[in-house]
Amino acid sequence: MKVDILSREYPPKVYGGAGVHAEELSKVLAERVDVTVRAFDGPRAENEIPEIPGDNPKGSLKVVGYDVPKELQEANGALKTFGVDLQIADDVDADIIHAHTWYACLAGYLAKMLHGTPLVITAHSLEPFRPWKREQLGGGYDLSSWAERDAYEHADRVIAVSAGMREDILSAYPNLDPDKVVVVHNGITMSQFEIPADDDPGWKVFERYNIDRNKPTLLFVGRITRQKGLPYLLQALHFVDPGIQVVLCAGAPDTPEIMNEVKTAFAKLDEERGNIIWIEEMLPKPELNALEHGCDAFICPSIYEPLGIVNLEAMACGLPVVASATGGIPEVVVDGETGYLVPVDQLHDGTGTPTNPDKFVHDMADAINRIMADPEKAKRMGQAGYERARDSFSWESIADKTVKVYEDVLAEQGKAAE
Repeated sequence: MKVDILSREYPPKVYGGAGVHAEELSKVLAERVDVTVRAFDGPRAENEIPEIPGDNPKGSLKVVGYDVPKELQEANGALKTFGVDLQIADDVDADIIHAHTWYACLAGYLAKMLHGTPLVITAHSLEPFRPWKREQLGGGYDLSSWAERDAYEHADRVIAVSAGMREDILSAYPNLDPDKVVVVHNGITMSQFEIPADDDPGWKVFERYNIDRNKPTLLFVGRITRQKGLPYLLQALHFVDPGIQVVLCAGAPDTPEIMNEVKTAFAKLDEERGNIIWIEEMLPKPELNALEHGCDAFICPSIYEPLGIVNLEAMACGLPVVASATGGIPEVVVDGETGYLVPVDQLHDGTGTPTNPDKFVHDMADAINRIMADPEKAKRMGQAGYERARDSFSWESIADKTVKVYEDVLAEQGKAAE
C-alpha cells in the first residue's frame, strides 16, 4: 500500500501538536506501508528526515517539501497555503491520501478529484470553532473555512482524534455521513520522554533561564493563540500561591495583537507576584524533556482542544496535569486520578468563550493550588498519568487502527468499482 501524507508541519518545521502527530504517525506507518510525506517549508535534507523506528520495516518513508510560489510571497496567508496545495495536489501518487489540518485539505480534495485517489482527513481542529483565526488571516479565514468544509464533505473518511472531536465534526458539518467519521486517538512515543541522564545537556535549560529547581514549579507549554487559553491562565496566577514558581513556554503568537495582550498581562503579573519565567523560544526536544521532568505539575488552560497532545507528553514525563474539561481533554486526563479537570461552561458560538470567565479563572487557580499543596499526592497522580499514557496511547496501536481505516476505504472503493 502507498500512502501520501499531506501536512503543513513536518520536521524540522514543527510548532504544534498536529506536526508532532504527522511526524510520529508517518514513522510508525512506514513500518507497515510505503509512506510519502508532502509538506510545506521546502525540501528536507537527508539528516532532517525522521528514521523509521522498527528494525525490519515492511514499508518506507520519503519526504517531499514544497515552498510558497514566488508570485505569492506577499499574498494573504490563505492564498500562500493554496499555492503550496496546488503543487502538492499535482504530485500526489498513492493508493490513498491522508491530509492533516485545513492547510492540506485543499491539496487532498484536489488530488482526489485529479487522480481519483480516496481521501482520508485527520481532524486536529476545526475552522468553525476557531473564529479568532480571522485576526490572523483576515478574509483569508473565509478561504480556509471553505477549503476545510469542501474537503471534509467529500472525504472518504474523517478521523477524529477524540470522541469529543467527533461530536464537533458532526456539529460543524451536518452533511457528513456519521459512519464516515471514526475515532483514532493521538498517541505518544514513550521512549522519547524518558528521564535524561544527570549529565544530559538538556538540564542546562534550568541554568540558562534561572529556573530554581528547589522551588515547587508549574509548567505551561503552548502556542500563543486564543484556543490555548493563556490569557485565562495569566489571570488565574494572580490567585495562585506566590511561592509557586511558574514557567511559561509560550511562543509562536498568532498575531501581534494577542502577543501584546499577553505581554501586558505578563508584566502586570510579574510586578504583582514575580516568581514567573517566560520562555518565548521554541525549545529543542532535549531541553523541553528535561524541563518537564524537572517541574512538579503541568497546566493546560485551553478553551478548545480536540485531544491535547501536550497533556499526554506531560503525563509521559510523570507530571500530574491540571486541565480544562473541554473537547477531548477528559478522554486523556482522569479527574482526581491523573490530575484535576477544571469545569468550564462555554458559549456555543464557535469561540468556546467561558460563559463565566471569573469562575473559570478562580476554579483553575484553586486546582493549581490543590495539586501543588500536596506533593505526595501529586507524585501519585503523575505516576498514574504515566501508566495511562503508556498503556492507552501508544503509536503502535494507533498505526494499526489507521491502517485499518485505509483498508476499509480501499475495500469500499473496490466494491464501488465492481
